[in-house]
Amino acid sequence: MSNVNLSGNLIKQNTLEFCISILFLFLCSACTQQYDNAIRFGLSTAPVTLDPRYATDAVSHRINRLIYRRLVDFDENFHVVPSLANWEQLEPSLYRFTLGREGRRFHNGDYLTANDVKATYDFILDPANVSPHLAVLSMIERIEAVDDDTIDFYLHDADPLFPGRVVIGILPQRLIVRDHPFLHSPVGSGTVKFMDWPGENNLKLQRLSDAQEVHFITVKDPTVRVLKLLRGEIDLIQGDLPFELLAWLKENHDITVETEHGNTFTYLGFNMNNPVLGQLIVRQAIACALDRAAIIKYVLGGAARKAGTLLPPGHWSGHPALDGYAYNPAESRKLLKQAGYDLNNPLRFTYKTSNNPLRVRLATIIQYQLQQVGISVDIRSYDWGTFYGDIKTGNFQMYSLSWVGLNTPDIFRYVFHSSSIPPTGANRGRYNDATVDTLIEMAEKHSNLQDQANIYRKLQEYLHEQLPYIPLWYEDNILARRKNITGYTLFADGSYDGLLNAQKTVIGD
Repeated sequence: MSNVNLSGNLIKQNTLEFCISILFLFLCSACTQQYDNAIRFGLSTAPVTLDPRYATDAVSHRINRLIYRRLVDFDENFHVVPSLANWEQLEPSLYRFTLGREGRRFHNGDYLTANDVKATYDFILDPANVSPHLAVLSMIERIEAVDDDTIDFYLHDADPLFPGRVVIGILPQRLIVRDHPFLHSPVGSGTVKFMDWPGENNLKLQRLSDAQEVHFITVKDPTVRVLKLLRGEIDLIQGDLPFELLAWLKENHDITVETEHGNTFTYLGFNMNNPVLGQLIVRQAIACALDRAAIIKYVLGGAARKAGTLLPPGHWSGHPALDGYAYNPAESRKLLKQAGYDLNNPLRFTYKTSNNPLRVRLATIIQYQLQQVGISVDIRSYDWGTFYGDIKTGNFQMYSLSWVGLNTPDIFRYVFHSSSIPPTGANRGRYNDATVDTLIEMAEKHSNLQDQANIYRKLQEYLHEQLPYIPLWYEDNILARRKNITGYTLFADGSYDGLLNAQKTVIGD
């Protein structure tokens, strides 16, 4: 029997009892429709921090986008566009940003000036503050506030991509110097303001335009999350839903399900200091053992595309020709044998993931596929905080995670350059390769974007060969909403920006 069929059977054998459990819960539950006007957004994990200087997880990043304004943003083609400010390049290593008139009032009433911008970025650039964004902004030599509306960024070297790097939400200088706890009490200038966070599982925000409240409700179990959607305790859910649940929801007349191609990049990461997984031949064997097509079909319901590199194929510096290693279990066994592993001496290692049920399920299928070529994997799942903490500190052998909101190729420095090991970056695998460092630095020195793109494509080809990550897929964005929620738009980067225009029709008794 093929691995595709085996993987499919492994999924299918749980489907019946899975759906029966949902039906049982649904039949045993009385309707508890919420009749107030708050839009309730269901999350699988709570945000880690509401301070954009430290936010690196997807949920925090997406919520902070609503609360804080940035100097620049990106359009749907990954081109930099003004947000708070326009810019001009006065010299090869000098950029001047001029603040516009819109979005310059913080939620506490303070007026946003160049000093707030300077204070935000100076904080990140101070190594003592251990911001994870320091590595990405290390090209900044100094920042000067020329006047209330004008900020000059002096760089160590010319950088034509620099405007796309200043995407951190701006905080008030007056509160920064007072060590205000932005972590749990954010003060931004975005179109949504913070109201309350009475518990980890209930974050309350409010739109400035119409006082519409938006509540983020964290429900870790997908079955319970869907049950709350059906009962009206939650109004919409985006992502993190097993496809059996989606197929079931599509049959419910109160729910609308929408799907759009997304750019969320999912991968397997390795601790390159591990004596076994640090061997290229072992990582190649793992890559050849993975039947991604089966996983996409049976686990994700077809709601994903194979990935070969971090940046999506349509990115100006992406590499459409790369889509990862082909499924080849015979080649995997051959490589393992060359590395000294066989049935008498099987390869064994641990695989860490979050306790999100969908992620555990994906890990179980990957474990099964690796088992078919003689690799024994011990899955260890943890709550999000523990899991993410282990990944940042290097306490893992192999793990799976996703990157969201990848807009510029500086992600390669942030993730793979040897200077970006946490806490100053996201080189979580402790990857140290002189060729990678050189290619990144070469690309950054070119002023011509086409030359940069060519070098970044060479870098992506080299990373494809060396496999510090195993690219898996780009996940589609999936929305399940009650039909009284209208105006919500799905975006390719998986952002929650659709909440800025979403409307809720309150159903009467």
